[in-house]
Amino acid sequence: MAAVIKLLSPWRFNRLARTSKAAFIPCVQLHSTSAVMGASAEEFNAAKDKLGTLKKDPGNEVKLKIYALFKQATQGPCNTPKPSMLDFVNKAKWDAWKSLGSVSQEEARQQYVNLITSLVGAEAPAVAAQPTGSTKSFQTLLVSTEDNITTIRLNRPEKKNAITVEMYNELVEALDLAGKDDSVITVITGNGDYYCSGNDLNNFTKIPAGGVEKLAKESGELLRRYVKAYIDFPKPLIGVINGPAVGVSVTLLGLFDVVYATERATFHTPFSQLGQSPEGCSSYIFPKIMGAAKASEMLLFNKKLTAAQACELGLVTEVFPESSFQSEVWTRLKAYAKLPRNSLALSKQLIRSVEKEKLHAVNDAEVERLVERWLSDECMQAIMSFFQAKSKL
Repeated sequence: MAAVIKLLSPWRFNRLARTSKAAFIPCVQLHSTSAVMGASAEEFNAAKDKLGTLKKDPGNEVKLKIYALFKQATQGPCNTPKPSMLDFVNKAKWDAWKSLGSVSQEEARQQYVNLITSLVGAEAPAVAAQPTGSTKSFQTLLVSTEDNITTIRLNRPEKKNAITVEMYNELVEALDLAGKDDSVITVITGNGDYYCSGNDLNNFTKIPAGGVEKLAKESGELLRRYVKAYIDFPKPLIGVINGPAVGVSVTLLGLFDVVYATERATFHTPFSQLGQSPEGCSSYIFPKIMGAAKASEMLLFNKKLTAAQACELGLVTEVFPESSFQSEVWTRLKAYAKLPRNSLALSKQLIRSVEKEKLHAVNDAEVERLVERWLSDECMQAIMSFFQAKSKL
């Protein structure tokens, strides 16, 4: 296992080695694995072998979790002396192992197997969706249809799945195709550690011949079409939030039918910080979901929510432990996909029809305000400050 935990320089490690004791998380209590029989020795050994096949670095927090579960599964609760505070790497590994407390070796084996299985599954190659019998591939997305589920996976992991103009257009097209194919449900998730980090601010640096006014107008129309695709989507749409979500990827969650999140997901809408304003119908939906005061904390004052907080407020349907997130969620989705397709679609459309006209009006108003904000000195200064700060890193 030594090869799994890469040595980190001390000045980087303080951010990467956050490991806390397992605690009760609202909306997660049904997912304790204590009642689950531990994985067999064969499954555990197979998981160890699979770990060596990973092509992408899963991140230091996940690697610390793998290390801790391996030690707990093979040796039981942590029984070694606490390393010196200056021994950053071994101290982080010790903390990760210690945080598992009295978790049994059987349960640790099961969690280890679940975690490795989910990591390997996330790297499985996706097959382009074939809604009309023809193959359609995308540059910024991985789209697949299997077991009556169409999955749209944001695929810019090196940029934390930040949304470019190209990705906006591809998402609109992918949603249109998914709405017409034979699948029962559609899932949107992210590839890598992030679900989505919001807009790629480089979108604002590509000024067309018509100047910033033309850029703002075109960006507004693109955003209008993008949000409209969610408002009008005819089937159950499920968000599988595999990590942090920022900006438009958060505001749109109110237009999903179900949202499942890993416990390490966070939800952040830093609009005022960038001189901008809310979109995705969040100015209307968020106060309805969580109340005006809580919505204002997010949309006006940039409050970042944990997955548990987002679940308490009704933005997220359910939160799952990171170690079993993928396996538990996809088991549930496969069960949903066995339900009658037409019944689900017609019921979804009935529920949405009550407020569809209102949602389109809100979308129009939000886009109009955003175009105005994009042309403001305040917004331009905030974006310039962002790039200046980034260039100093």
